[in-house]
Amino acid sequence: MSRSFNVTGSCDPQIHYMVDIIERVKQIKQLIDKGNYFTINRARQYGKTTTIKALIRYLREEYIVISLDFQRIGNAKFATEHTFSLAFANYLKRIVNNKKSPIVGLNNDIIEQIIKFAKEDELFAFDDLFPLLSDLCDTAKKPVVMIIDEVDSAINNQVFLDFLAQIRSYYLDREISPTFQSVILAGVYDVKNIKRKLRPKEEHKVNSPWNIATDFKVDMSFSKEDIEGMLKEYESDHHTGINTEAMAKLIFDYTSGYPFLVSRICKLIDEEVTGKNSFLEKARAWTKRGFLEAVKMLLSEKNTLFESLIGKLQDYPGLRQLIFSLLFGGEVFVYNPDESWIDMATMFGFIRNNNGRVEIANRIFEMRLYNYFLATTKSQSNKMFQIAAQSKTQFIQDSHLDMELVLQKFVEHFESIYGKNPQKFNEEEGRRRFLLYLRPIINGEGNYYIEAQTRDAKRMDIVVDYHGEQFVIELKIWRGNSYHERGEKQLADYLDYFHLKKGYMLSYNFNKKKEVGMKKMQLGDRVLIEAVI
Repeated sequence: MSRSFNVTGSCDPQIHYMVDIIERVKQIKQLIDKGNYFTINRARQYGKTTTIKALIRYLREEYIVISLDFQRIGNAKFATEHTFSLAFANYLKRIVNNKKSPIVGLNNDIIEQIIKFAKEDELFAFDDLFPLLSDLCDTAKKPVVMIIDEVDSAINNQVFLDFLAQIRSYYLDREISPTFQSVILAGVYDVKNIKRKLRPKEEHKVNSPWNIATDFKVDMSFSKEDIEGMLKEYESDHHTGINTEAMAKLIFDYTSGYPFLVSRICKLIDEEVTGKNSFLEKARAWTKRGFLEAVKMLLSEKNTLFESLIGKLQDYPGLRQLIFSLLFGGEVFVYNPDESWIDMATMFGFIRNNNGRVEIANRIFEMRLYNYFLATTKSQSNKMFQIAAQSKTQFIQDSHLDMELVLQKFVEHFESIYGKNPQKFNEEEGRRRFLLYLRPIINGEGNYYIEAQTRDAKRMDIVVDYHGEQFVIELKIWRGNSYHERGEKQLADYLDYFHLKKGYMLSYNFNKKKEVGMKKMQLGDRVLIEAVI
């Protein structure tokens, strides 16, 4: 049976191409060996379940692992301690006696006792359940580890908080009361965030019942080396001639190692790009052009990850404003996990901490988010979008994008719409109007992203990929000749980084003596095309 790239459910190395995560599993085991309790909280589709299953296999020689998925306990079962205790016991019995993979080494009589007492005593609650769980751990043939996946499905329930409080109590008293060697909660939400979801003004919500948890610092993203290792496995099966090192770097540059995005791009190249148009063979698909084709497909599709991201923006206006300010306003935010929206954006996977500064987590998210915000922009700016869409064909000749003409026409159209009513506007508005103009021109054939190190209140460099050809455009507000000359030098240096001989600059100039139009300058062996508005 041939293996494939997987983006649904957990990965199995027997049937899927996947990154070798054994070193991560070993790091997690070290926490368990120390008797730590902790939470594996990562954004959606970040490989949590795959990691947990690999961890369970790795622990079996030394530990008895009770692995639960709280999605299988219906919300009604959280109504009272009694209903939850009975549901918990029944679930425990099912997994212990699972025919394909039974749990060996637990005292089944104690599990039967829990079920019997819970059924017969309507007052059976946590103060009855946990002494029996303590006995279960005490009589087990190996130390017991409990893992609870999809814990998000329970965090709105007071009964779950009380369940955690009992775990905490036994943890603190474990020198005299036998209990679990380790308890691991897995989900998007860190349990410390429960206090935001359940009556936050109440005193007992301020102190999380999970304040015993050790920080989980295991990096679950994929490195370039991780990705290359997976591609080498693929290459050993298919012999396509992939430059695995270059392809791994390209995938990492766009995804920053976000597991779902890495696997999805690989799956698209292998199954969707291959056989399409000029990518009839796998060898042609596994190139930079094939990669960009896969990125284009990814950005245009609906998937559960993107739907989750956009849903969070719609649910949390403060989060939406933070992301908008990062993308269009050029605002610099110091990474402060105590700031609620930064903490939430990190938890949901929107942003990352880059040396104390907030950044969008990866290029793919950035491009998708730009497209989202541009699609919901005000109708006044949509005039530029409509004009560009109607004029699209003139900018493309023999599959080549004429960026100089794009800038020239943008100046003309901008002046025809806004020139009679000159107005000063900030960088945010200037960037938004140009991106609105650019998007329908390259849409469906090319992509763009913003270079993180140049995104600030003064300038922003847009990198456009169109049919494998790259263009760098610097957007800026005119602030005098000396500042402008520094910008030209910065752009020239940036062209060296991309090995380009031609660069572009779009300057918004509010000086009454400005010269609107196009300029061409020779900077050494490089050419700079500047459009002035």
